[in-house]
Amino acid sequence: MLPLLPLPHLNREFDYLVPAEFDEAAAVGVRVRVRFAGRLVDGFIVGRVAASDHPGKLGYLERVVSAERVLTPEIVDLVAAVAHRYAGTRADVLRLAVPPRHAKVEAEPVVDPPKIAAPEVDLDAWASYTHGAAFLDAVAAGRNPRAAWQVLPGEDWPARIAELAGTCAASGRSALVVVPDQRDLDRVAAACEAVNGTDSVVALSAGLGPAKRYRRWLSALRREVSIVVGTRSAVFAPVRNLGLIVLWDDGDDGYAEPRSPYPHAREIALLRAHGIGCSAVLAGHARTAEAEALVDAGWAHDLLAPRAVVRERQPHVVALADSDHALARDPGARAARLPAIAFDAARNALKNGLGVLVQVPRGGYVPSLACGKCRNPARCRRCNGPLALPSAPGADGAGTPTCRWCGIADANHRCTVCGSRTLRAVVIGAHRTAEELGRAFPGVPVHTSGGATVLDSVASGASLVISTVGAEPSTPGGYGAALLLDGWALLGRADLRAAEETLRRWMTAGALVRAGADGGRVVVVAESEIPTVQALVRWDPVGHARAQLDERIEVGFPPAVHVAAVDGSSAAIAALVEEAALPDGVEILGPVDLPEGQRHPAGGGSGRDDGFDGDVQRLLLRVSRGSGAALARALADAQAVRSARKNTESVRVQVDPIRIG
Repeated sequence: MLPLLPLPHLNREFDYLVPAEFDEAAAVGVRVRVRFAGRLVDGFIVGRVAASDHPGKLGYLERVVSAERVLTPEIVDLVAAVAHRYAGTRADVLRLAVPPRHAKVEAEPVVDPPKIAAPEVDLDAWASYTHGAAFLDAVAAGRNPRAAWQVLPGEDWPARIAELAGTCAASGRSALVVVPDQRDLDRVAAACEAVNGTDSVVALSAGLGPAKRYRRWLSALRREVSIVVGTRSAVFAPVRNLGLIVLWDDGDDGYAEPRSPYPHAREIALLRAHGIGCSAVLAGHARTAEAEALVDAGWAHDLLAPRAVVRERQPHVVALADSDHALARDPGARAARLPAIAFDAARNALKNGLGVLVQVPRGGYVPSLACGKCRNPARCRRCNGPLALPSAPGADGAGTPTCRWCGIADANHRCTVCGSRTLRAVVIGAHRTAEELGRAFPGVPVHTSGGATVLDSVASGASLVISTVGAEPSTPGGYGAALLLDGWALLGRADLRAAEETLRRWMTAGALVRAGADGGRVVVVAESEIPTVQALVRWDPVGHARAQLDERIEVGFPPAVHVAAVDGSSAAIAALVEEAALPDGVEILGPVDLPEGQRHPAGGGSGRDDGFDGDVQRLLLRVSRGSGAALARALADAQAVRSARKNTESVRVQVDPIRIG
């Protein structure tokens, strides 16, 4: 029996006697309650044996919570693999994998699984990709191909994923599709239902209520459906006879679990596909260095369109200062936020009755302020947080500089360096951009998407759509133009993944624009000499990912190596490292002070071991790819020893975090 105990040194099975009254119900995989150290705890039965090797006295199961076998053998193995990969405990991973029980839902009648007919596949669409038809044939035949699929701009990718999932389901196996957010979930689920029928598809997400979520989760467990579509946690969905896993846009931050042991959905999907030998597809408009590493190693193969097809389908992309002629016509282009080439593209699209998408890196009005005289960042006098302008200045006091951390307004701000009272905008937000463009194009409808108001789509016709990155709505037929503003704000971040993330955001927006032959134009306000900008102009995500991987190999960062980040006080970090039997060749980097904004795992959540007091430092442990498992095992063992000694000082261990420093 595996009890759900939070302590690392108790991360193992324990033997219990099964009373005769529970003999039939106490099957492998069911939930039980047992008495542990004088208190009742939840757990799962992971095996039944006739006799125990334990020499002492055994306790009895207190009760079987439910006869439903919610923990399948495959998920047991997957949970163990994830715990080992991320130096965590199986109890923590099980909390991510198995939702809370809902007794009333379990009592509902079981539905017979539907018969899935082979879907109608758009062969012309798949023929656009080299070996696309052959890939579909391999899935239909029950083979297990693995691919990194670069989706063409303008492609109806939810329909293609639905066809791929339906092809797998028609072969008698199940398909699992994982997407980063609710918008993508709604689109893919609707496409799967349209292609394969509503009875064969179930959608899983954290936003569902407890009863609805558990009902849908049980339908996957009981194989009442053949296609499961869901967000991050759905990668653990207990689908039977799994034949295909599709992960859309694996570079999205939403795939990073904010709770211990902080696994990434992409890595869980790969562990699952490798463990059971099923097909796996990483799909997206852009490509991560991790996906390129899989292709480089031969674990997955490219699923690409020929360059001629890419050029035919992509919009015409123009970068700032693409030519001397452009600068001659617009000498201030390098300094202007919206140069003449961008205005021209927007004007032409609107004149032709087409929408214009304007992508900005930040929401709000003016999300970042600095001193108007010395350019020192404007900080709150109370908590030293950054000041922002939440709305336009007005007579009612709106638009007063306000702290983004504590929310206190500071109408009398004075620079701490030079004493000036003047402020200037460092970054212009979506609302300020909408205000400026509304004045520049009077009479044109203006829509904003981002923050609390994210639009799924906008109607066709001439309009301006101002969107923050990741909140771009679609429009029927595609936009006439896309303006990608403030590229420096994305590219200039102190982040290992800044270039990769920027290209992914740009391509997501560019893919919503019509093909260049149909007048579609993308203007990126960034220097054309930058490699990431050139990759967008050529629409070459594979080449950019290859360059990113080469850079990671050169500097020694994931996925070229494995890195473990250890956060805590300097004394706690030192004690953990001293206790751990680190593998040969480990490189120790740091420790360094961890900024306030990075004291929680990627994703913004709070994990089980986040109770830091005082200053927090981060130590990095770097090893080769072949020593990753040994490093994770050493850190897990050291955590178990600290736990057994009742060391309560918090230390957080993250293996291969998406944000290293």
